[in-house]
Amino acid sequence: MDPLNALVLLANFVIIPALAYGSQLALGALGITLIYGILRFSHFAHGDIMAFGTAMVIITTWVLQGAGISAGVLPTALLALPVGIAATIAYALAADRTVYRFYRKVRAKPMIFVMASLGVMFVTNGITRLIIGPGERRFDDGVRFVFTVRDFREWSGLAEGLALRSAQAITIVAALIAMALLFWFLARTRAGKSMRAYSDNEDLALLSGINPERVVIITWAIAATLMVLAGTLYGLDKSFRPFTYFQLLLPFFAAAILGGLGNPLGAVVGGYVVAFSEMGITYAWRRFFVHLLPEGWEPAGLMQLLPVDYKFAVTFGILVLVLIFRPTGIFRGRSL
Repeated sequence: MDPLNALVLLANFVIIPALAYGSQLALGALGITLIYGILRFSHFAHGDIMAFGTAMVIITTWVLQGAGISAGVLPTALLALPVGIAATIAYALAADRTVYRFYRKVRAKPMIFVMASLGVMFVTNGITRLIIGPGERRFDDGVRFVFTVRDFREWSGLAEGLALRSAQAITIVAALIAMALLFWFLARTRAGKSMRAYSDNEDLALLSGINPERVVIITWAIAATLMVLAGTLYGLDKSFRPFTYFQLLLPFFAAAILGGLGNPLGAVVGGYVVAFSEMGITYAWRRFFVHLLPEGWEPAGLMQLLPVDYKFAVTFGILVLVLIFRPTGIFRGRSL
């Protein structure tokens, strides 16, 4: 029995990848839950606006690289983030002014907003493909690994190795900082308190002198920032392809609904639960149990519940179970 090697193996193939992926899902789910909690509709254009913002970051990254500007050991995309965020905020506000604002004024039903967001989704998808193309784009530069499997083996003397890619480390750290700043903003600032009041009771907030248009602008600005950050981190960790970001809509909504749609803390918890569920169910556990079980007791099969290609099936299953047994989510929705 060798529990230490089993732990290292699990960390390398499940824990670290799930923490990075969960951080990306948490940021995406936070944007969805903010829009739902404050603007009161499910934003189906979320993934494609995320792709648009990431495309702006990639193009800016290429410009910086062409000019010989880099971030040293860090990805150049981090320097391009402000440009991508500014462009995405402008695009989200333009979509709000041209599409969603009218339906807010006439107090349209949430389903009307959902259908409108589907229109924005298709338009945004076309714009993104026109700008950067439909193919795969890689834009990760800088140092690729914080430490490699070989470095870890030489340091620890263990049979199993552990690697930490720079994109994974950056994702986890950046997501934790972004989430901490968001929760501080919502709890401590006047604008954040106005957003929470508007979410709890719109009419009472208006009577209290809260400017609804200002709340809407701040909401879109925060959501757009989270979209670009999540999309860029996902692209650095994996790669960028516009259609992939549309597919991420399912795990984003699953995370938000699992935690409680409209509850930011629930979105964070839901993101990590979905990520660890996907990684755990599609991982082949044979080697892990080889280290834990006595000699001769090794399992014959891979001990893999589902192939990796069925990750989204896991997410869909979680979503269905939550909607059936606890539709309000873990923390119950609509509680900014």
